[in-house]
Amino acid sequence: MGKIKVASQWLESCAGCHMSFLDIDEKIVELLKHVELSSTPITDLKHPPEEGVDVGILTGGIGNEEQEEEAKLMRERCKVLIAMGDCAVTGGICTMRNFFDLDEVLRRGYIETESTVDGEIPQHEDLTPLKEQVAGVGDVVDVDIYLPGCPPSAEAIWFVLSELLEGRMPKLEGDVLKYGMDGE
Repeated sequence: MGKIKVASQWLESCAGCHMSFLDIDEKIVELLKHVELSSTPITDLKHPPEEGVDVGILTGGIGNEEQEEEAKLMRERCKVLIAMGDCAVTGGICTMRNFFDLDEVLRRGYIETESTVDGEIPQHEDLTPLKEQVAGVGDVVDVDIYLPGCPPSAEAIWFVLSELLEGRMPKLEGDVLKYGMDGE
């Protein structure tokens, strides 16, 4: 059997989930014996290949139109989609802006901040318009596996990927889902 193709995309988030993925440490060498990382922030390729991948991983919430399109493209091009991390699962901390009107958010961010001098809200055709509300991935596309955590532990990520490599859908329960320092 050939290697399983995996793609990941980092949407509206801090990169902590991808850093936690790297925290599987030496297990990454074992993983790479069975997995081909195609498009990921780690490989710096931007989109999953047209021929598709076996596993797609999305981290981060969906806060702008480009991120929504990226989520739809990943869903279209993968067999199993993982929403990894609290931002992908629920929108996470990025949803704090959902309590405010979008114009108010932009005004505060670009004009009213204490460090802003002669601020303007940027307007350019290359800037992706914000969505009115930040959403979790599952609010936009169908998700097969939700892996919560901020970020999820390296052990939980390893568990999910190793279960998929064995041809099983992972059951996330019990000790696999630990929060806080050292699983406290």
